[in-house]
Amino acid sequence: MIVVVSDRPDRSRPLVEAIGAVAECRVVGTDETWERIGPFRGVIADITLSRPEAKRCLRRLATRPGRRSTPLICLTRGSGQGAFTEARNLGATLCLSALAEPRMVVGSLVREIWPDKSVADLVVTREAQRAGTLMSTLFAAAQTGTVDMPSVEQGIAPVLDAIHEGGLSRWLDEVWAYDDVTFQHCLLVSGTAAAFAQSLGLSMTDRQLLTRAALVHDVGKSRIPHAILNKPGRLDDDERAVMQTHAPIGHEILSASGGCDAVTLAVTRHHHEMLDGSGYPDGLCADEIGDPVRLLTICDIYAALIERRPYKTPMTTSEALSILSGMEGKLEGGLVQAFGRAVQGAP
Repeated sequence: MIVVVSDRPDRSRPLVEAIGAVAECRVVGTDETWERIGPFRGVIADITLSRPEAKRCLRRLATRPGRRSTPLICLTRGSGQGAFTEARNLGATLCLSALAEPRMVVGSLVREIWPDKSVADLVVTREAQRAGTLMSTLFAAAQTGTVDMPSVEQGIAPVLDAIHEGGLSRWLDEVWAYDDVTFQHCLLVSGTAAAFAQSLGLSMTDRQLLTRAALVHDVGKSRIPHAILNKPGRLDDDERAVMQTHAPIGHEILSASGGCDAVTLAVTRHHHEMLDGSGYPDGLCADEIGDPVRLLTICDIYAALIERRPYKTPMTTSEALSILSGMEGKLEGGLVQAFGRAVQGAP
């Protein structure tokens, strides 16, 4: 956690929002005693140091056990060397102008606390954690009831922000750490879909739409027995039949939840349909399958091929793309080629 000491919370809001992208952030006033506040990694003082209450606050901070190992960045508003000297005397490990861009302040904070990390690394980690928490809540609710669709919206920005900030490769590295197979898969598909949509130059509205659909496309798996869902190796015919019910079950859950858009409903039910009619659950073919479903189906198959499980060695990008290219007639060739360019060129 990062603590921001502020005597003007309204003025500090852009800074707090920037910090929130990389770490949990708590705002306190100059009356903070530092006695009951929990552990934190660093402090940023966005206060007018000439005020007596500001000085008292930082002096109290200096007496906190372990303070010497905690960076204190002071944003100074005075001119000349005197302001920096005053901040140093109050325990500042780094002084920056209060006029500095919030992103620059966050960059300095990261270098002070996590010298082996970049801002992009921390953004991706933070956003993956947020999306993972959402997935956990969503699937728990779907096991016995419906999904709160407005809460799903909270998972869209973390995925898009992480892909924009750190690229697909960083997102995949973070998501691969998830033990839960379904959560890992949904987050892999979401990040891959966001990167693909970005590569295609789709509008922000369409990127949000596809990311939303990717997040919930497998919600029906919440009602599939764990013995089948997490079975190592191939499923037998009966188990496969049960597994294939996740698509219509997911569609049913989202329909009952209300407020779900048509694209998300279509993706959830039809992401296993193939252009040649060999897919499930409805055996759709060709023009019966819309563009968003075609796009998400490619992302879904790719994610399944590169998943990391204890009993399965993941395919490399080139191996997975080779499989996709070999599915001629089942997947749209032009989209597969565009997808290959997107993931091979991903940072």
